[in-house]
Amino acid sequence: MSTVIEQPVEARLVAAAPRMPNIPATLHYDRDDPFAVRMTFPAPATLEGVEVCWTFSRELLTAGLLAPEGHGDVRVRPYGYDRTVLEFHAPEGTAVVHVRSGEVRRFLQATSELVPVGLEHLQLDLDHGLAELMRGA
Repeated sequence: MSTVIEQPVEARLVAAAPRMPNIPATLHYDRDDPFAVRMTFPAPATLEGVEVCWTFSRELLTAGLLAPEGHGDVRVRPYGYDRTVLEFHAPEGTAVVHVRSGEVRRFLQATSELVPVGLEHLQLDLDHGLAELMRGA
């Protein structure tokens, strides 16, 4: 069984220039980092012209399907019946994208099958992590 889930999603960039209202994005989940999800945007969709990857908690994405969540760089909230809004705040500005909620739910279901919610801690190798930290000391 694979330890990584990647799911392409179509994101609608809010207030985008007319040239690219819809952008391909990818949701990622890795069993080796069980609390986190990543959303990657391709280089043509970014102001800098380089691929951009945002990392945030799976819990934030799950909770944001039902009610507004997040107070930091990433915020998630439902929008209407079938959309979820993700806001990405950076010093350069804010990007707001809409994603189909069904795509997000399918992704989260797949992550839960790989690592059940509440059992993420069982995937962590704390001894290895501690050894890595101590190596530099």
